[in-house]
Amino acid sequence: MRIDPITRKRLRRFRRLKRGYYSFLILAGFTALSLFSNYIANRRAIVVSYQDSLYFPTFRFHDMATFGQQDEYGFDDVEADYTALQQTFRQDGGRNWVLMPLVPFDPYEPDFEYDHPPPNPPDRRHWFGTDSQGRDVFARLLYGFRISILFAVSLVVVGEVIGTIVGSMQGFLGGRFDIFSQRFIEIWSTLPFLYVVILLATFFKPSFLSLLAIMTLFEWIRMTYYMRTEIYREKTKEYCLAARSFGASRRRLIFRHLLPNCMTPLVTITPFAIVGAISVLTALDYLGYGLPAPTPSWGEMIDQAMDSSNRDKIWLSVAPFTAISVTLLLVTLIGEAIREAFDPKQYAHYT
Repeated sequence: MRIDPITRKRLRRFRRLKRGYYSFLILAGFTALSLFSNYIANRRAIVVSYQDSLYFPTFRFHDMATFGQQDEYGFDDVEADYTALQQTFRQDGGRNWVLMPLVPFDPYEPDFEYDHPPPNPPDRRHWFGTDSQGRDVFARLLYGFRISILFAVSLVVVGEVIGTIVGSMQGFLGGRFDIFSQRFIEIWSTLPFLYVVILLATFFKPSFLSLLAIMTLFEWIRMTYYMRTEIYREKTKEYCLAARSFGASRRRLIFRHLLPNCMTPLVTITPFAIVGAISVLTALDYLGYGLPAPTPSWGEMIDQAMDSSNRDKIWLSVAPFTAISVTLLLVTLIGEAIREAFDPKQYAHYT
């Protein structure tokens, strides 16, 4: 893939904007770490070496009988307790060993090792404490970040692809297609998004894909306005008229001449669209119309912290609010730097 000189200049300018560039590196690092959440926070071991054989519990279920364990009722057909297995191997001092994640708790299983009921404050066992159901707050933050960022990026990408296609066709074809499609978009955009989601949630159990599909129905609208305006403006310029006079096909006009000069709004709007998508998902989860329980969700954690019985448990509110604030701040700084680096007034691209 060849990058044209104008784009290289914009990328170099983006790197010189330190606040945005370093924010991008930090956010990219957090995103990369979240993709390996199963190896950072999980009650299942990463690797178990038992009787000269290696086992990988994150990929396959292993019962207690595999490692000679039994639960308190004498059953051995349930999943192995890897934390207890690690302690047993250490006491035996043999060649068997267990490699556990950095946080040996997942975001779903409660911890009943405390003498008093949850939530429990932060300690050496749970860095950010536990919630009202005894689940590790750090693990739920980590998995919640992965869900939020993947959901937001997927929503924005799908919405911008649809919006770019529709807006480009409106601007390039014009005429009746533009008139009728624009009237449809204006009518569709007047539908109350939140009410539609609530209505659909009463008939269908929300899931990651279903919620993504519902929100995509409205996400693409905004992008059509920008692309329609940009295509209308660019197709009347001399370079486009010259290409058309030389017999350039519609495909070449769109993909070779028009779209490369209309990508600036798409690039600059993307970070702010991600901010909006994360905020909407958090709000829906807070209201109870987002991802179903027990899915790790920042909105559900905020709802739990706002409960009257948990308002004195300060760690329940500090953790999700800090995570949301830092994430949105990083994305906003990236968006401002991209908008400044890709300012169309600084560079022009005519081919």
